[in-house]
Amino acid sequence: MTSLGAVFRPQLPPERLRDVVRVADGVGLEELWLWEDCFREGGISGAAAALAWSERVRVGVGLLPVPLRNVAVTAMEVAALHRMFPGRAIVGVGHGVQDWMGQVGARADSPLTLLREHLDALRALLRGERLTVSGRYVHLDDVALDWPPAGPVEVLAGAEGPRTLRLSGAAADGTVLTAATSPDRVRRALRLIEEGRLAAGRDAGEPHRVVVYLLTATGPDAPARLRAELVAEGLESVPDLGVAGDAGAVAKAVQRLVEAGADTVILQPTADEPDPEAFVRFTAEEVRPLVP
Repeated sequence: MTSLGAVFRPQLPPERLRDVVRVADGVGLEELWLWEDCFREGGISGAAAALAWSERVRVGVGLLPVPLRNVAVTAMEVAALHRMFPGRAIVGVGHGVQDWMGQVGARADSPLTLLREHLDALRALLRGERLTVSGRYVHLDDVALDWPPAGPVEVLAGAEGPRTLRLSGAAADGTVLTAATSPDRVRRALRLIEEGRLAAGRDAGEPHRVVVYLLTATGPDAPARLRAELVAEGLESVPDLGVAGDAGAVAKAVQRLVEAGADTVILQPTADEPDPEAFVRFTAEEVRPLVP
């Protein structure tokens, strides 16, 4: 069965999160995703609060920008979430927006090398391994977690370009694709992910979850809101991107992504979504029954 979720966008103030989380938990939303966007809201702090305010909804963070984070800190925080809320935390890491990384003095000369080193170390630490690493960016001297997760933890990577998609296939447990990813681009991404998996000798039967955001607008002004966001992002010329309409139209757009290879589709409201609680209800109560 396809997993379906929704995004709490950081254009909303942090104090709105509690109400959205409680609605998500109450209506049976499967996954609620948060973003660590500069300079709005922290991903781990938001995820911890969301998990504490809920009982069953899974909470994703997509993504933690690795230039901002020492990998040991990332590992400690992710392990703590998994120990306190078993099976309910989902964490992805990525390059981050390079302009933002530059603003805080954290821009890497080789984002790809940094992400590879971070992924390798993070996954090993979460497996309970003790590491000594001297990489270009990651340096660890006899480091191990005192409280690693009790069981396996998936680490996802955000990816867009060909080299990062191959890296995600080689070094991550899954890939997060942005709302700029049409069904055709999902198919292309899957080919590149598989190339990375094969080059790294990953087991063909090993799962690799593909999460895709779908820009979604509903309500009487939905087409105008969707177009305005696509124009603002410079994406208005990309075919088959985003969806505006009722639950039936949204479910069909979800299904197109699933047919292209997505395992999980996360509905991303427009930045000006007037009622985020209603959007979560719409996702869980109206769209979910129409998605196999």
